[in-house]
Amino acid sequence: MTSAAPSFALLPGAAASPVILHVPHSARAIPAKVRAGIVLDDGALERELDHITDAHTAEIAEEAARRAGTAPWRFVNRLSRLVVDPERFPDDREEMGAVGMGAVYTRTTHRGELRPPDTDPEPLVARYFRPYARAMTDAVAERLAAVGRAVVVDVHSYPTEPLPYELHGAGPRPPVCLGTDAFHTPPELLAAARTAFGEVADVGLDSPFSGTYVPLAHYRKDPRVSALMVEIRRDTYMSEPGGPAGPGLVRLAGALTALVDAVTG
Repeated sequence: MTSAAPSFALLPGAAASPVILHVPHSARAIPAKVRAGIVLDDGALERELDHITDAHTAEIAEEAARRAGTAPWRFVNRLSRLVVDPERFPDDREEMGAVGMGAVYTRTTHRGELRPPDTDPEPLVARYFRPYARAMTDAVAERLAAVGRAVVVDVHSYPTEPLPYELHGAGPRPPVCLGTDAFHTPPELLAAARTAFGEVADVGLDSPFSGTYVPLAHYRKDPRVSALMVEIRRDTYMSEPGGPAGPGLVRLAGALTALVDAVTG
């Protein structure tokens, strides 16, 4: 845990790149004041972090950025999603609120207590969620101003076996799941992702997770912002639940590189 971790980082890419690799769930850091509001003991919290963290996805994005012909930008969350989850709706639109996992989680992956149920989420939303959202909105706006379009590629991972918190865990769990949005995922972006990841793994669509991240200022409003979520099954590149990465990381980073190069043009 940490008491002074930066909340997020925008890591510059090439001036001509429209691509932002968004990595929201790769970190484990929790500021001390936030840790004080979590009821788990240290051992239980470490086990929860093993399950909830998209381990090594920041490394996958970093390797892809290093290898790409035109370096993409990267927006990386430096704090655990147990602080806030920047990809949730901060209001009643968020379906994961039904299992205590809205913008501020009160339940664990196994539906145990993480925070007291009467926890007021607003202080954490104000301190962490809104600044993150503003910065990501600005990053997208900067790509629009620079090159006339923005392509947000969400980089995630998910466990081989469904966890109790999953609302749609009964469906297929392919090595790579592509999450789409009817407004923001054009056919050519989806086709490029199918081709790129199809070289290294079987690819599925919108199961077990669907949708993708677009800042609310642009969401369902600006077709110049395209987006796709890449969910990588963890057994393809690491030891579960929270172990080291294996050789699959490099192969998957290569596929992400191919996607970046294809959509950069």
